[in-house]
Parts: sequence; C-alpha cells; structure tokens
Amino acid sequence: MCKDCGCSLTRHDHDHLGAHSHVDSHDHSHDNGHSHDHSHSHEHGASHNSLHSHSELHTNPQLNDKKTLSVIHKILDKNDVEAGHNRAHFEAHNITAFNIMSSPGSGKTTLLENLKEYTKLNYAVIEGDLETSRDADRLIAKGITAYQIQTGSACHLDAFMVHGALHHLPLEGLDICFVENVGNLVCPASYDVGTHKNIVLLSVPEGDDKIEKYPVMFRRADVVFITKCDLLPYFDFKLDEARAQLKKLNPATQIIEVSIKDGDSMQAVAAWLKDNIRGAQ
Repeated sequence: MCKDCGCSLTRHDHDHLGAHSHVDSHDHSHDNGHSHDHSHSHEHGASHNSLHSHSELHTNPQLNDKKTLSVIHKILDKNDVEAGHNRAHFEAHNITAFNIMSSPGSGKTTLLENLKEYTKLNYAVIEGDLETSRDADRLIAKGITAYQIQTGSACHLDAFMVHGALHHLPLEGLDICFVENVGNLVCPASYDVGTHKNIVLLSVPEGDDKIEKYPVMFRRADVVFITKCDLLPYFDFKLDEARAQLKKLNPATQIIEVSIKDGDSMQAVAAWLKDNIRGAQ
C-alpha cells in the first residue's frame, strides 16, 4: 500500500467503499506510439474508529472538507468514464476482462502461469506492480502475452493505466484479458478499471481472518479463489469459517478451493472462467 493513501475517505454514491485522493495527469498519443504521463497525488486521512459504523470515519478531518471531497468525486467520476471506455474497447474485440485482486503473495501470477494448461481460452494479462517487470516476464516465459504497468508509489491500478496498457496488447483473437492488480487487500477494490468481473484470491497462509478484517474487496468479488489449499494441513485456516464469512459479506459470491498442484481444482477455475465469459450460456 502506498505510504500516503487516502482510501479511508467515504463516498456515499460509491457504496461506501471509500476513495483515494488520487490525481492523474495523462498525456495520450494515438499515432504510431502511445505515451502516458502519470502523476499521482495522495491525501491521507486518519484511522477508523471501531465504535462507529464503517462508513462513519469521524477521525478523518477530510470528511468535513467539502472542497477536498468535491475534487475526489470529480477524479473518481473521470476514472469511471475511462473505465466505461475500457469496457467498450474490450467488448468491441469480444473480450471478457477480469480484475484479479488480492494481497501480495497470494498466488495471482502463479495461477495465471498454470492456467494455460487447463483451458483452451486465449488470454493476455495486464500486470500491475510498483516496480520491476518480473511478473510479466514470468508469464511471457510461459508463452502468455503480458504487459507490465509500473505504478511507482500508487497502491492500485486505475482505468487510465489500464487504458494505456491496452495499446500495447494484441487484442485480436483473445477471449480473456486479466488485469492483475497491485497486491493490496484495500485500495484496488475502490477503482473500476473497466473489467467485467472481479476475482479475489485469499491464500491459506494469510489466515481466514482477513475476510472480515478487509471486507471491501470481498464484497466486490464475483468469485473468491481460496488458494494454496495444499497447505491446509500446516496452517490454522478454517475453510468452513471462511465460507461462512464470505457468504455473510457477499451472498452472491462463488467460492472455489484451489491448489496449482491439484488438477481438479484448476479445472474448476477453468470451468468458472468458461461459464463467465461474455456470451456464455
């Protein structure tokens, strides 16, 4: 997470999911080349008061600053417009886009590396990390088309970053584009990047308590993959408790237990994707 993120700000017309004061300056060139100039400015509020509702962050002085909130809402509105543009771009190429979110180290890239063996669907990946192109390099080494976004200090991807990446991917013939968001259980859930579905990973070593401690992302999930299930004998992770927590937060979400060492579970992932691409019956 970036050191000065403002994601504790509440935005009532965004389902109380919070917002960042995140200022982006983008320079687009759509000729032979494509360039982006991203500058980010974050404003941070204070901590959550457990005595009040999650949507009433009374300790955050910015909640009473109408000018600050107005700026934030305008930024989010611009992001939403760009997200709509991205979705239309995917749909024009008959591509279904999935936003993959989780904490760092839950197995997002590893899942995508191994998925190739279990599906005939063609997919590409937009990778998001603060620095390095390691994840994109790993996928490319497996023969998977990937493009890396380096966010610098930004703790999430936004629609403008994804828009820029689209101009570096060959979209013809793709069935799926995965957007592998920055590893962070909080901020990515607050930004629409123009995908159609949200996939959230929760790994066994993280513990089942993460669901209730970081509920925003799990409320947004269309499916939750509980990963690294081969490690269940070695960790105090209660699957029944995790399922109950997830269904309490988000009754509509699907839950799939996954291990890359278990072919049947990977087949279940591939089947879910096939059932959830655009046009699937």
